[in-house]
Amino acid sequence: MNIDAIVDLNTDKIEAESYLPDADKIISGRPQQNIWNVFSSSDDKFHCGVWDSKDGCWQVSYSEEEFCLILAGESIIHDAQGNTKTVRAGDQFIVPAGFGGRWEVPNYCKKVYVIYEA
Repeated sequence: MNIDAIVDLNTDKIEAESYLPDADKIISGRPQQNIWNVFSSSDDKFHCGVWDSKDGCWQVSYSEEEFCLILAGESIIHDAQGNTKTVRAGDQFIVPAGFGGRWEVPNYCKKVYVIYEA
């Protein structure tokens, strides 16, 4: 394998997939989201790319492990017990598989994601 196998995290030539969370998961707003998936492994268990969302709040349930790097804006992550974590541009964190709660975007949020699903 040579240097050409290295994948740059560049979304310039990738068309975004635009979507809304499932209607039964939306709590408030109209969180229009885009995803630019830059890389997926051959076994489809590892993915990396860029995601963004407009304002809204929706339920989340993670079956995958996800590393996030917030590039712009902010999100408020709520757990099932009512605790919150606010993440802003520059913050890096991991959401473990099994986490459930709500993801809230007050205005706008953009992040790099790295997902592994066992």
